[in-house]
Amino acid sequence: MSTQDRPSGRSFLATPAGIALCVFLAIAAFFLWVEHRAHVLGVLPWLLLAACPLLHLFMHRGGHGGPHGPEQGGERR
Repeated sequence: MSTQDRPSGRSFLATPAGIALCVFLAIAAFFLWVEHRAHVLGVLPWLLLAACPLLHLFMHRGGHGGPHGPEQGGERR
């Protein structure tokens, strides 16, 4: 087996191309955040309001009056 056939054992992120990719992604993330921060932060209150009905559905496990509801005499545990 020659040295070219063996894996080097280095991860992609440790190579120069991997480091360049990480730097590029960091710069792109910075500029995306700077340019769109007002849009993202402006939507947060609406996301909290939208989360309320979803949390209600998931916390009640499908709604009121299910097989474990008070009508059936069952108690939720």
